[in-house]
Amino acid sequence: MTSNKTLDFSPAPGAAPAGRRVLSHGLTETRLLVRNGEQLLLALIIPVAILVAARFLESELLGEQLPASVLALAVWSSAFTSVAIATGFERRYGVLERLAATPLGGSGLITGKALAVMIIVVTQLIILSAVAVALGWRPAFTAATTGLAIIAVLLAITAFVAFALILAGRLRAEATLALANVIYVVLLVAGGLVVPAARFPTAMGYVVRLLPTGALGEELRQASAGVVDGWSVLVLVFWAGVLAILARKVFRWVG
Repeated sequence: MTSNKTLDFSPAPGAAPAGRRVLSHGLTETRLLVRNGEQLLLALIIPVAILVAARFLESELLGEQLPASVLALAVWSSAFTSVAIATGFERRYGVLERLAATPLGGSGLITGKALAVMIIVVTQLIILSAVAVALGWRPAFTAATTGLAIIAVLLAITAFVAFALILAGRLRAEATLALANVIYVVLLVAGGLVVPAARFPTAMGYVVRLLPTGALGEELRQASAGVVDGWSVLVLVFWAGVLAILARKVFRWVG
């Protein structure tokens, strides 16, 4: 008995579902970031070095909540500096233009990058928290402060990634590299990430609290001490909204 059915070997091209495309791109971006030596330096080596050094130096300038400050620094490093530099050179070499023309699209490309940053940051925070606890850190998080800290981190990632895209989308790759590193160092020292705003002169302390970096640092320090700090979250809501809108308006795919 024979069958009338025949096998169809003709090509059947088609894009994968949008969610799968974004997830695949996000995982690819994550692997690329992890393989980058500079990313490893910013994400883990420098923060761990600060934790270990502070454990032995016991610096009063940095305060008792230094581990929380280092967590804020880790978010800043991955969500701003690494994204700005990588995107700047991808734009220069035409990578962004080509990927945006695929079924992934521009929005899928940006979403994939954001997913990669989320994965990197979550991994950082877990590793650095474990190191800090091993070195003697005993945070006093509550359910309320933990929730606010998570919201603050998500808002900060949005603001920092948007800031990175603003630079990478308007400047040449070399200028983005130089400026991103300068901004990273300046805000590391004077942006409220590691040194609490209370350690600055009064007027400057108010300014530091209004920066997205200062707001993140203050929120994580207060949260780890069990103190509810809604003001810092509001500051981050403002910066995340403004920078995201600005990035959407000024970003250029072609270098």
